Amino acid sequence: MKNLRLAFGRINQETNALSPVSTELSDFQATHFLRGPGLLEACGSGHTEVQGMFKNAELSGFVQGARRVGKKRGLELELVPLISAWAVPSGPLSRACFELLVDQLCESLRAAGPVDGVYLSLHGAMGVRDLALPVEASPDSEILRRVRAVVGEQVPIVVSLDLHGNLTRAMVEGADLIQAYRTNPHRDHKQIGAGLAERLVQVVLHEVKPVKAWRSLPMLLGGGTTVDFLSPMRRIFRQAKAIEEQPGVLGASLMMVHPWNNHLELGWSTLVIVDEKVLGRDQAEAHAEALAESAWSVRDQMPPTFQAPEAAIARARAATLARKLGVVVMADFSDVVTAGAPGENTALIKAFLEHGQDLLAYVPLRDPALVAALWDRPLDQEVEVELGRKLDPARGQGLHLKATLADRRTTHGIGRALILRAGRLVVVVTEGPAMAVKPSFYSDLGLSVWKADVVVVKNFFPFLLYFLPYARKNLFVKTAGITDFDAAYTLPFAGPIHPRDVVPDWRPADRRRRTA
Repeated sequence: MKNLRLAFGRINQETNALSPVSTELSDFQATHFLRGPGLLEACGSGHTEVQGMFKNAELSGFVQGARRVGKKRGLELELVPLISAWAVPSGPLSRACFELLVDQLCESLRAAGPVDGVYLSLHGAMGVRDLALPVEASPDSEILRRVRAVVGEQVPIVVSLDLHGNLTRAMVEGADLIQAYRTNPHRDHKQIGAGLAERLVQVVLHEVKPVKAWRSLPMLLGGGTTVDFLSPMRRIFRQAKAIEEQPGVLGASLMMVHPWNNHLELGWSTLVIVDEKVLGRDQAEAHAEALAESAWSVRDQMPPTFQAPEAAIARARAATLARKLGVVVMADFSDVVTAGAPGENTALIKAFLEHGQDLLAYVPLRDPALVAALWDRPLDQEVEVELGRKLDPARGQGLHLKATLADRRTTHGIGRALILRAGRLVVVVTEGPAMAVKPSFYSDLGLSVWKADVVVVKNFFPFLLYFLPYARKNLFVKTAGITDFDAAYTLPFAGPIHPRDVVPDWRPADRRRRTA
């Protein structure tokens, strides 16, 4: 029986370059930070890998998938846990935070001794302050480069990426095999990890020889909502799946990029990996080219436009049956915490105070200074507070609020939270990121979603799945903030980029990005 040692780990964060809020080690520790035996245990069957977020994500899929592969093939697989660090999307990591995380990852790998293969769960859209890298590289590829320096060139490394990552030449050249999520909203984390466990074993045993072909498009937006099961992206994701199902194809990825990333060569990308023993490089290149052409064909189908707060409140009020049978969910698309916004936008709070006094509405807002100031105050006391303009004072709008301090709670991920009531308006003030994506954000704080007329989320599309049992109407609101799609147009890029600029052909930028 052959013995294989496979190491696995994660450093994962999606960065919004427009946010002034730096991501620190404490942000990873508050969300998810495991290492060694504790990580291996959390990824086992019946355990929870990422508390409050995922019972099973990529690393669980990898661990459980590797065990199945080992049992099926009669292999003795030793799984070597390194570290797993995952933080909520926010501003760039501080340089100190990045160095500490990567050092811990690499030290764990050195301490483990020789391994036969490595699996890394990365994001692809991480940013780091004061980290100078060549244009063909990125913070995620720098993690890969440093891991490669530990294990050497002969040990295969496979990588999973979020499909909102930005594929760079250094990443493509540094990994033996890369696979992005195949779903948006993301719901295949575990399957991706399990699939890469099988691929890594195949590469280690020299059963397959991966050959990579990729394309990089100067394209920020397009594809409508970019939801994988809706038009126009459905046919393109089906095309990628059809490519993967062909004999000799090891993986096909379409990456639709996080547009608030300040990498100079940002854009959508395609990646096709084939087994050289079955298919040639020309076939891989043809598949990557065809998939890129399909992505470029939907470039002019922009995300939907969103309504102003006052109009959304009027529609919620008119939706009497929806409020009676469930709840109206209002998504603040300008302040999406899951895309790195600070979460302190006061526009909807102001709108409900002025136009929605008759509606029972829950609105989240992040304000760690206010939580600290009010934490020891007696409950049921009236307070006068200033909201907003603390995390992002240059862009934010301040708001004076008279309210009653109704409750205080502590929950995983967001830390301490206060419940302020102003008439029928309930403002949830959080210490950590106001991750209002799931109904549990409110229920964990003692607020019944069923009783509300309106609940506000700080998320793009995953909330549609999580709130499905409750939501009878979904409304999308623009309040002006750093996750407005056109906010990304202010970032610097190496050349013209669609749709900010006129780009008649994607190929010149692609050739520049893929060559030295």
